[in-house]
Amino acid sequence: MQIRLDGHAALITGGSKGLGLAMAEAFVEAGASVAIVARRPAELEKARAGIAGRFQGARIAAIPADVSTAEGCAKAAEQAAAALGPIDILVNNAGTSQRGPFMEVDDALWQADLDLKLFAAIRLTRAVWPGMQARRWGRVINVLSTQAKTPGGGGAPTAVSRAAGMALTKVLSHEGAPHGILVNGLMVGIIESDQWVRRHASDTRGLSWEQWKADAAKGVPLGRLGKAEEFAALAVFLCSEQGGYVTGTAINVDGGRSPAM
Repeated sequence: MQIRLDGHAALITGGSKGLGLAMAEAFVEAGASVAIVARRPAELEKARAGIAGRFQGARIAAIPADVSTAEGCAKAAEQAAAALGPIDILVNNAGTSQRGPFMEVDDALWQADLDLKLFAAIRLTRAVWPGMQARRWGRVINVLSTQAKTPGGGGAPTAVSRAAGMALTKVLSHEGAPHGILVNGLMVGIIESDQWVRRHASDTRGLSWEQWKADAAKGVPLGRLGKAEEFAALAVFLCSEQGGYVTGTAINVDGGRSPAM
């Protein structure tokens, strides 16, 4: 079975590195044209050039924008459509892991987290939704976290923002279904990416990367960290015709680590 996305145009936020970059590469390989969005122009251009070098003839646009603002979301949606044509795949991936004890999280941090993780998804979806409705075909993927299902202490604000994103996914899936728009959430576990490389770098135990990964994977039933390519492959499937009967789900990509289904 060949899973293809030929003729489709995707907008991926947080697309210059990590899971966003892996998804951009996978989408291009499947035949989609892709706009990657991130805040830092130099990192974006490096990512765009890397994808273009790997895939001859790839249609890949790099759009520097801060999607934590309404202006940045509007810029991203408008420039993506101008570069690639109508956007019929949206991947809301931008985000960081802001977490701490509840009483240490002030209003400014709450607002910044909600702006980046929740309102960016709301605004960008609102921007592309009418076109998806008119064409009666669309895909929205919200990249979330398993903490949205099973939050623990010290998980604010990110667990709360991600849980709101999971609720948004369900609401949109019901409203989009009559118009051929499928909306799903991908719940990130421990997957090798820049975020975990940074955590290793800040670890004071002096472990090698391989030792650190083995230690981090102790609670994972599969006994290893996930790969960005595995995550990206699932995103491609959900956006394909083969994934056409899957909507309103929040799928754990965590090697069985989360206690919640």
